[in-house]
Amino acid sequence: MNKHKQPLRIAIVVGELSGDILGEGLIKALKKRYPNAIFEGIAGPKMQAQGCKSLFDMEELAVMGLVEVLGRLPRLLKIRKQLVQHFIDNKPDVYIGIDAPDFNLRVEKPLKDAGIKTIQYVSPSVWAWREKRIHKISAATNMVLALLPFEKAFYDKHNVPCTFVGHTLADDIALEHDDSAARQQLGLNLDDKVLALLPGSRGSEVGLLSETYIKTAAGLQAKNPLLKVVVPLVNPQRKAQFSTILAATAPNLNVQMLDGQSDLAMQAADVILIASGTATLEGMLYKKPMVVGYKIKAMSYWIFKTLFTFNIKYFSLPNLLADEALVPEFMQQDCTIENLTNALEPMLNSDNSELKARFLAIHQQIRLNASEQAATAVAEIINAN
Repeated sequence: MNKHKQPLRIAIVVGELSGDILGEGLIKALKKRYPNAIFEGIAGPKMQAQGCKSLFDMEELAVMGLVEVLGRLPRLLKIRKQLVQHFIDNKPDVYIGIDAPDFNLRVEKPLKDAGIKTIQYVSPSVWAWREKRIHKISAATNMVLALLPFEKAFYDKHNVPCTFVGHTLADDIALEHDDSAARQQLGLNLDDKVLALLPGSRGSEVGLLSETYIKTAAGLQAKNPLLKVVVPLVNPQRKAQFSTILAATAPNLNVQMLDGQSDLAMQAADVILIASGTATLEGMLYKKPMVVGYKIKAMSYWIFKTLFTFNIKYFSLPNLLADEALVPEFMQQDCTIENLTNALEPMLNSDNSELKARFLAIHQQIRLNASEQAATAVAEIINAN
């Protein structure tokens, strides 16, 4: 229970849509414990609908890749400085950084030094690269809330406080579901063969991946004219961007573009071609066979490869969770039309029952009522001496 006489002030900062979903669930769970709590920080639309005041636009933090960040660095530094000063002047009972570790950890450290309790919700990928960064995480946070079990094991090895809370998507998506309703809603027949393309939510991702995805889909549709292709785009900007690339690349591709509705597209699909990130987890939870293809700008990739040592065999979440290559994944120069086509074709012509069974087992492992678990961990930090 809240030991404070005044309403709790809870700071929450997110940098993209996946964080907004986590923030929404966490705010709902915290409201059950602290009905009068005040939430403010940087929030997406879902968190704002829960009453979280956003001091800056979430889109300002949604930058991917080292080179891309450099162009926005002055603005990002200004936001960070203003945010830190705001919370030092108006001390919250806890600061919760949701994902966006490059931004949030640099906010959390000065706040923690100023006596404010800090939590990082979603672990940075220190287990994959820059392992020494865990000491900076420890210095910046009172607790890390991990979505995945292997992350908790890594923090335990380094004696850094960490709680495994599971993943909200695993709670929200049923273990088993009927795809027919999704197909009906999208005007697709039950016997249609459906490929969903998910080229990412950021402008840089859509720009780098769409042409390869479109040409792959066009080749598959040329071999099977009855193949249906659906593409959910996260907002009007991404839809316009994809439409421009489609017109220049394969204007005759028979494709159905959706306004958002990525969940419906995944449910309706037989197979998914997808960018890396949280969306691969969502596709796995819908038990959908997938091929993961990803690129970042060449200079960013060169810097990453030059400066950092990677300690992982895989980069997509289904493979990381299984610790084996459950789904084909192609990064950078390997993300070619030929590789994607060769991986997708057998999936489109198989029932993929063994893969779906593996996905179900992983789903059960990470289905822990994550928002409630996270809220409990936050409450323990708030009430700790």
